Formats: sequence, C-alpha cells, structure tokens
Amino acid sequence: MKRAKMAQRSALSLAGFLALVDMGIMQERITTTRKGSITSVQAVYVPADDLTDPAPATTFAHLDATTVLSRGISELGIYPAVDPLDSKSRLLDPRVLGDDHYGTATRVQQILQEYKSLQDIIAILGMDELSEQDKLTVERARKVQRFLSQPFTVAQVFTGIQGTLVDLKDTIRSFKAIINGEADDLPEGAFYMVGDIESARQKGEKILADLEKS
Repeated sequence: MKRAKMAQRSALSLAGFLALVDMGIMQERITTTRKGSITSVQAVYVPADDLTDPAPATTFAHLDATTVLSRGISELGIYPAVDPLDSKSRLLDPRVLGDDHYGTATRVQQILQEYKSLQDIIAILGMDELSEQDKLTVERARKVQRFLSQPFTVAQVFTGIQGTLVDLKDTIRSFKAIINGEADDLPEGAFYMVGDIESARQKGEKILADLEKS
C-alpha cells in the first residue's frame, strides 16, 4: 500500500508538482475524492505562459472552470485582462445556460478566434490586404474585445471610472448587437469600460460629436 502511494506521488511529481510539497498532496486529494466534493479556488502560475506545461495542465484537468489572465490583453489596457479563448468552463453548455446565452458566447469566441487568426496577416501586410468581410470581422472583434473590459466599483479609485452593474440579459443582448452589426457605426473607443450597448452608443455619439468639433 505504501509503495502504491509513493508511486502515485511520483507520477504527480513527474506531472509538475514535487511529491513532498503541500500542493502535490492537495491536488492528489482533489483528484481521488469520490464520495464527496471539494471546492477549490486556485491561483495557478503558468511558467512562460505555456498552458501545456505539465504542472498547470495537470491542475486544469480536474477543474470545472479556468480563468486565464493574459499579458497581451493587459498591454492593451483592457481589464480584467481575461483571455476568453484560453479560459474554459464546463458550464458553457446549452443545457445549463440556455440556447440564447450559449449561442451568443460561442459566437463571441468564434469572432475573436477569427480575429486572432488574421493578426499575422495584419502585422505583415496591413488591414488594406484583407477582404471586406475580414475587415468587418476585425472591426467587430476589436469592439467585442474592448466591451469585455469591465468598470468595477472596487476599481473606481484606480480608474476614475464609475462602476456599473449590468444584468446578464442586458450583457447577452449587448454582445449580440455588436456581433450582429448593430453597432458598426460606433468607434472602438465607445466600447471601453461601459456597461451595456446603450452606454456604448451614448459614449460613441459623444466621441463622434467631439471629432466633428475638432
């Protein structure tokens, strides 16, 4: 029995955690529990931002949801700097969320993934070399990206922006409006740190009015 236990810990060590540290023992408990449940909220360090590294990959395998923070998104000034493509949740299921919420979430991921796949072309050749449809995809994706920023009340002292509480149904409706092209007339800046699509439109109209004056 003792040898079997040591073998299990050795395997866990090979996967990224030293067998004798508390983290390894805790992860072992989480993965071997069958009669109950363990609620675990973990901050996981990802070496060199490599999500396939054995240590974080082993941890992610038995978590119900992962929220991945991105340096690249942080560099854009978008906070919280959550990467919606690398972040995962088992609750992203139409049986749990409903068709409207699930469909909107997957469409948001799809347009962001399409934008990501076009970034190399944009970096080398520029926007002018894209087709009209691809240009439209990029414009909407960048608006979605900025709309994912959130004006938190707790961060108001740092950002100087009033915190906003938005209902889930309004959030879904707002994202649908962006990806359906209902906000194509608004500038990207209108979607940064706002609550819903109405706030974005109000901010966008102010930006456009200021540009006309200048």
